[in-house]
Amino acid sequence: MSRHFLLPSIGDLTAFEAAARHGSFTRAAVELNLTQSAISRAVRMLEDRIDVVLFERVRQRVVLTAAGVAYLKEVQRILAELRQATHKVMAFTEATTTLTVAVLPTFATRWLVPRLPTFVEAHPDITLNFSARLEPFDFESEMFDAAIHYGAPTWASAHCHHLMNEVTVVVTSPEYRAARRLRQPEDLERATLLHQTTRATAWADWCDVAGFDLPGVNRGPRYEQFAMIAQAAAAGLGAAILPKVLIEDELTSGRLVTLFEDQPLSLNKAYYWVVPENRGVSEGLRAFTHWIIAQAHG
Repeated sequence: MSRHFLLPSIGDLTAFEAAARHGSFTRAAVELNLTQSAISRAVRMLEDRIDVVLFERVRQRVVLTAAGVAYLKEVQRILAELRQATHKVMAFTEATTTLTVAVLPTFATRWLVPRLPTFVEAHPDITLNFSARLEPFDFESEMFDAAIHYGAPTWASAHCHHLMNEVTVVVTSPEYRAARRLRQPEDLERATLLHQTTRATAWADWCDVAGFDLPGVNRGPRYEQFAMIAQAAAAGLGAAILPKVLIEDELTSGRLVTLFEDQPLSLNKAYYWVVPENRGVSEGLRAFTHWIIAQAHG
């Protein structure tokens, strides 16, 4: 059997992925602007080609089999990589270098992007593509030239270049500080404590460093993202503990003010610029590496 026979068509894979995601051939057809019968035919051709049943029909719905679940994960990865590769080659010219970087969304939005004009002006021949990734990944299976990482300087088969340590501070809106008369750490008993979901112990950690007990330290509303909790604090909903590097605009504009300047919280984690070690470093990547490290250290 020719090895090419086992390669399904992109159309069949796309139909399978959409049907699996929606649990419906009809909704997949609407998304792909095809007929329901076309989706059904594509899935059937795919199942016949690989000789595996991918769907079961249950009460007018299609449900993935165990093999279908396993196959879907790989198909979604392959389609994503194909889209990324296509976008990358569409932006390619002989005179242009393209760098694809995995970034932490809030760090990229709040710190990196506002500084990019200086790099773009100095290197107009380098095109930068950014995609969000919150956890370390395998550079062998993901098409990234580099990544921004928060945590410890450990990443398999990659070099971690230190960018900056993280210092978190207690902030509120100036109106909230005045209304609640927040002058000393003990005054936080009169404040609503805003919590971030991914850093559930931030207030308790800060109290330990500050050396005092705060009743109800774990009580208060919770927000999933830094941008949400920063906006909530600026809107006067309470006091928050936030990385200073991610709220530069709010502090500069005065929408947020820092409480207790002598009580910052420095963590053992830091931000790193990560480059795979088993690839050659292009001139474009070398230029961006020098630039981002200089920006962070400056």
